[in-house]
Amino acid sequence: MTVRVGIDLGGTKIEAVALAPGGEELARRRRPTPRGDYEGILRTIGELIDEVSAGLDVAEAVGVGTPGSVSPFDGLMKNSNSVVLNGKPLDRDLEEFLGRPVIMRNDADCFALSEAVDGAAAGAEVVFGVILGTGVGGGVVVDGEVRTGPNRTGGEWGHNPLPWPADDERPGPDCYCGKTGCIETWVSGPGFSADHARATGQRIDPPVIVAAAREGDDAARASLDRYIDRLARGLATIINVLDPDVVVLGGGMSNVDELYTEVPKRWPRYVFGGEVATRLERNVHGDSSGVRGAAMLVPT
Repeated sequence: MTVRVGIDLGGTKIEAVALAPGGEELARRRRPTPRGDYEGILRTIGELIDEVSAGLDVAEAVGVGTPGSVSPFDGLMKNSNSVVLNGKPLDRDLEEFLGRPVIMRNDADCFALSEAVDGAAAGAEVVFGVILGTGVGGGVVVDGEVRTGPNRTGGEWGHNPLPWPADDERPGPDCYCGKTGCIETWVSGPGFSADHARATGQRIDPPVIVAAAREGDDAARASLDRYIDRLARGLATIINVLDPDVVVLGGGMSNVDELYTEVPKRWPRYVFGGEVATRLERNVHGDSSGVRGAAMLVPT
């Protein structure tokens, strides 16, 4: 039985898992991410791999999910919120440090793969996995394989402009990418809080806004309604272009129950033709999806 090992390299934690061929988790470990310490990150990954591999017949290659991605043009990391990784040849450095092949993909790609293989979208041909957290990311899986494209930007819908903006949504909030009005600035967790603050003068966390909306607070209900409509608009463009069988939501905002009933009601307003068969699903594996998907990058 060949066991696959995956690493989820996050800004605050690094997690490792050993996955049996049938998807059973045989071992899992996590440690805090050494902040600002590139060499420390490499050492921690190596130690975690050793821990979860102990006593197991593991595949030679290791799957790694990262924030950001490796540029196909210069081979260096880009767009990572763990800024110490940017500009580094992380995949090559890991291969040299570990003495084994490394298969690396964006963390949203790993999330989408996990949910497509044995999660909320198991058995679907085309899956779009969405991260609605501190940022907004996405991954595309077709026939059980991650599709990133020649620019390694497949699924990066969060840095497209919010579709069909109203007058008061233009030009939109500033985004760290240098543009304004990106989808991420509206439907990330901080984007939701910022929109509520602009409307009310109160800066509160998303769960507090959602709870207030459920208790009948008019301002909170209006903020949640704007969020739902913006999410529906953003995902409608994905349906128009990719036409996925399933859209799976992950990240902190995916815990808002109203999204799964209300967003599909809004889709027909924006999807070309006005009819939508795409399913919107909550993730099955939660915080485990990223590291599971990283392990699934390794061929069996």
